[in-house]
Amino acid sequence: MSMNIVCLDLEGVLVPEIWIAFAKESGIPELTRTTRDEPDYDKLMNWRLGILKEHGLGLAEIQKTIATLDPLPGAKEFLDELRDMTQVVIVSDTFEQFAKPLMEKLGLPTIFCNTLVVADDGEITDYKMRIENSKYSTVKGLQSIGFDTIASGDSYNDLGMIKASKGGFLFRTTEQIKKDNPDVKAVETYDELMTAIKEVMA
Repeated sequence: MSMNIVCLDLEGVLVPEIWIAFAKESGIPELTRTTRDEPDYDKLMNWRLGILKEHGLGLAEIQKTIATLDPLPGAKEFLDELRDMTQVVIVSDTFEQFAKPLMEKLGLPTIFCNTLVVADDGEITDYKMRIENSKYSTVKGLQSIGFDTIASGDSYNDLGMIKASKGGFLFRTTEQIKKDNPDVKAVETYDELMTAIKEVMA
């Protein structure tokens, strides 16, 4: 009997993309770039922090936007059903300071993510990744303690955990990522994702 654990990306899978929402709120279109556009996460984050500094924006402003966000339609119901069936962990490159209110709206699932370095005045000065290549390293770690992993995400930075898992699926991804990864099953709805996960667990 295998012990399964499902590893899900957060943004774009269960909740809206935080940076896209903040880009709209702050009127800074450059901040709409995400890991769907930029495979190099360090490059993307350093670029984002530079833009925030240039505009004098800090953690409080982003948290204000996050407070207005709700899970994507159907996400909580999907997650509740999944958690009734198996162990689930959210594996995200977001930050503790961003994720908390969203986790509360999702029923407090476990999340493995990263942390921001914030100055006393609220400026985000840096960020600390939990571990290098965090999503891939997380599924390999879970496999090393006896779990079979099933993973899903929407971006370049999810491909490591998707491809290293017993079952891996792209969810509402871009045409480019689909084209670059024809070997990975891509689904569009929570029902399709649930069916795909159940098939792997059967």
